[in-house]
Amino acid sequence: MASRAEPASGAEPVDTGGRRDWRDVARDAADLALLGILLTLASAPLLTAAAAAGTASAAVHDWTRTGSWPSARTTVRRFGRSVLPGVPVSLLALAGAGLLAADLAALATGRVPGGPAALLVTALIAASLAGYAGLVVVEVGGNGGGRWRAAARSAARACLDAPTRWAALTGVVALAGLLAVLVTPVAVPILAGYTVAALHAVTVRRSVSATTVGRPRLADPTIRRSVSAVVVGRRELP
Repeated sequence: MASRAEPASGAEPVDTGGRRDWRDVARDAADLALLGILLTLASAPLLTAAAAAGTASAAVHDWTRTGSWPSARTTVRRFGRSVLPGVPVSLLALAGAGLLAADLAALATGRVPGGPAALLVTALIAASLAGYAGLVVVEVGGNGGGRWRAAARSAARACLDAPTRWAALTGVVALAGLLAVLVTPVAVPILAGYTVAALHAVTVRRSVSATTVGRPRLADPTIRRSVSAVVVGRRELP
């Protein structure tokens, strides 16, 4: 995985003013696809699913904020450090998902009374819990891929403080689940990487929007300065 701000080998850094072309987009897409594949492989034993998700989230957290992916050594160290603490989380997530899936299947087939109304309510509850779980994964990525209990508490407070963000994350997870059903199984691992990135993007966007609400806008547009992208080896002129 390469850095988005990294110049080509032996080439003079070029200030593009923050503009990105199709090669940057293609490189980002390939990096996220590789991330999803590695996430799926690391989650294969099931008990390592939480550690894999936390490590992938930490990698995306670094990428979205610095433009560079963490080194392989850092990623392996994060994963190894979070395997044992993540086992209870993996078991809890698998048990919860299994119970909700069984409940939905029983309601859909009529084996449990309640009809369409109960099925709809249960589906909404399952989607909301999935959105909360997505925010927990984002919070875990912010602390290096571990500390699930602290991340769960922080995500619970964030959901109550910003229900619209919770709803947006629920929509991301629901859309990812729908696409996972529609696409070919080979593409599901690739979808996992994009889903983690989308969860981070929605969380960051909502957080930035919330902090700007209520702030007065500057009356004079001339005092605003545009900030260009990071340019390696150059000083910014005043």
